[in-house]
Formats: sequence, structure tokens, C-alpha cells
Amino acid sequence: MHSDRESQYASALHRALLAHRGLQSSMSRKGNCWDNAVMERFFLNLKRERVWQKDYANPAEATRDITDYIVGFYNSARLHSTLGYLPLNVHESLSAGQQPIEVSDIC
Repeated sequence: MHSDRESQYASALHRALLAHRGLQSSMSRKGNCWDNAVMERFFLNLKRERVWQKDYANPAEATRDITDYIVGFYNSARLHSTLGYLPLNVHESLSAGQQPIEVSDIC
């Protein structure tokens, strides 16, 4: 579970709850608001483009519809400006064929 560095997320009680549920904690770097920017933008898009347009009858309907949005539209058809206006799946496929960036061994 990713969160910012607020005290409630760093507390022993919260970390114990995550461990009990089999979850691993991930936090933003100190003083770096950009760590959460990508996910915050995703959730804003999800709300604007799907959730706020619907009136779900129950949690199961919401789960099915949101899954359909992510799998059937967001990853497969929605154009992403930061990916050269390609859908995420297309960008990932093209990237998979590229050589990784080499790291210099000069220190």
C-alpha cells in the first residue's frame, strides 16, 4: 500500500494492520510530492471519466465497472500524453522490445 509520510501511516498500529493483512507499506520520499503524482492523476481520471458518471447499485457492480474501465479502456484504448499519445498496453509492448538503459560502471 502506497501512502504519503503522514504520522497515521507511519504508526506502529497501521504497520501492524498492513502486516496482518499481508500487505507491504510504501511511502513517498521525504519532501518529494512528485512520488504520488502519477497515482493521484490516475485516480482523478478514474473518478472524472467513470465513477462520477455512474450510480452504482452495490459494491460488486462498482468493482466490475471499474475493472472494465481499467482493463478495457484505460490500459487498452485511452491515449496517454506522457507516453507519446499511445495506449498503455501499446507503449508497454513497444518498450518490451527495447534494450534496457546501460549503466556506467564508472564511479
